[in-house]
Amino acid sequence: MRYTAGAMSLLLSGSLLSPAFAADDFVAVTDAMLRQPAAEDWLMWRRTYDSWGYSPLEQIERANVGKLELVWSRTLEEGMQEATPLAYRGVLYVPNPHDVIQALNPVDGKVLWEYRRQIPEDLKDFIGASETKRNLAIHGHSIIHTTNDDHIVALDAATGALQWDTQILDYHTQAAQQSSGPIVVEGKAISGRGCFPTSGPDACIVTAHEVATGKEVWRWHNIQRPGDGKDTWGDVPYAERWHVGAWMIPSYDPELRLIYMGTSVTAPAPKFLLGGDDQAHLYHNSTLALAPDDGHLVWHYQHNIDHWDLDHPFERILVDTAVAPDPQEVPWRNPRLKAGEQRRVMTGVPGKTGIVYTLDRATGEFLWARPTVTQNVISAIDGVNGKAAVNPGTRFSAMGQERLICPSSSGGKMWFAGAYSPLTNTMYQPVQSSCMTATVTIDKRDPEALYGVATKMMMAPGTANLGSLFAIDVGTGADAWRHDQRAAVLSLLTTAGGLVFGGDAAGKFRAYDQNTGAILWEIDLGSPVTGYPISFAANGRQYIAVSTGYSITTASYQRITPDIAPPNVNKLFLFALPAK
Repeated sequence: MRYTAGAMSLLLSGSLLSPAFAADDFVAVTDAMLRQPAAEDWLMWRRTYDSWGYSPLEQIERANVGKLELVWSRTLEEGMQEATPLAYRGVLYVPNPHDVIQALNPVDGKVLWEYRRQIPEDLKDFIGASETKRNLAIHGHSIIHTTNDDHIVALDAATGALQWDTQILDYHTQAAQQSSGPIVVEGKAISGRGCFPTSGPDACIVTAHEVATGKEVWRWHNIQRPGDGKDTWGDVPYAERWHVGAWMIPSYDPELRLIYMGTSVTAPAPKFLLGGDDQAHLYHNSTLALAPDDGHLVWHYQHNIDHWDLDHPFERILVDTAVAPDPQEVPWRNPRLKAGEQRRVMTGVPGKTGIVYTLDRATGEFLWARPTVTQNVISAIDGVNGKAAVNPGTRFSAMGQERLICPSSSGGKMWFAGAYSPLTNTMYQPVQSSCMTATVTIDKRDPEALYGVATKMMMAPGTANLGSLFAIDVGTGADAWRHDQRAAVLSLLTTAGGLVFGGDAAGKFRAYDQNTGAILWEIDLGSPVTGYPISFAANGRQYIAVSTGYSITTASYQRITPDIAPPNVNKLFLFALPAK
């Protein structure tokens, strides 16, 4: 379905930075640019397909970061705010809540154009928390955006004019939450979404659309269908297989030609209410390696069997490294692995358990795993087959049962992104020490009950610090350093200047030394730093951009640390060294 009604774009006057922003002279973004972006650009969610969150810019570095100053700030739309700007040839493209997209001049923050979608009046009747948008994509002459009402659209990157509009799902019958946008792989926009039990299993999909036309190329179903190999859902009818979403952004390996997408939990979560504890219920809490041409599954790895809403959709970091897990810090290791062996790995903290998983990204072979913060749901991981064993004391078997579960359903790890630096071969991960009591509230499947578990969150026993920033060696799994604090630690950025930038739920935004964790610069932005920080350059000047505002997750952390409750103000901030 393609149409132009109900959408508006407006080209506003103002000084344009670059000839690239004139419609006739705009330089199309190619596949080659996405594979190897110019140092000054930030062309996708984590800048590159490998999800490093790393900028090669080094104008801002350890010796001068203390001189960073605010260039400007501007208010964003109200609503849940978790934005990542794009930066291309000196222009910022910023997603706002409620399907508002703005192109900004980074010199002064003025709007160059704005797209404002007309939101259906009944949308909130079908999709809760519908206004979030984490990221955009750019390719050719187009900005690609997945909308809150389950469409995907292309906008002219130079003017904001609507180019095409394609419906993915009808939110009246198959509502899905498109809180994250796509990446573009070989001319196709790849996007996932969250899905609701009331929408049935066929809303739980990953899709590919031609960027040039909006035509759907393929859709992958996250929930196994009867007859599709050995069934893993027991006697659960297909119509009652619910909620396995893919609500974050994938990574991609152009050489292996594999898309890596993470998935979420089932509804209900306790498996005694589904096919039983002995069933895998594929493909929940898994990494899916999908082929870009037709979306077929090349391999999958299931991180755990979930009973508590501890899903695994977060970023997968792709690194080529020697692998030699340290037995002092890495309890779960593949016995076939030869220490120091060079591997193409997929690593990071993909799920709310806070466990680091490292896999061979060509085959999905388990290499090693280790916990970060307190967790009690995984008792062991078999190094031979990578299968995680669930702690029997955390499972459920009847309505009314209560368990202490660590981490809580707000993480451990959450959608706040970690980052990797090739300077140190280290990943930097924001995690939280939270737990919860979880009580089963139903005795049979009910699409209105969602997970079927009531929770109450708390700090993990034995600590007064909720937030932690772990610096973890990608090759050995050992901690390089660790920073603990009372406030939750949010998304991170690394740069060639030897820095880690990151904010927290108290409103602090900092620059850390990648090698030592020393805080080299800090500013109070007055609101939780819910956006993903980026770095880019325009007219020879390096900038750091980051946004603040409201999110459900930071609100949940404020209930754990009620002494940390800054106001929720949606704003975008831009920093740079003093102009010469």
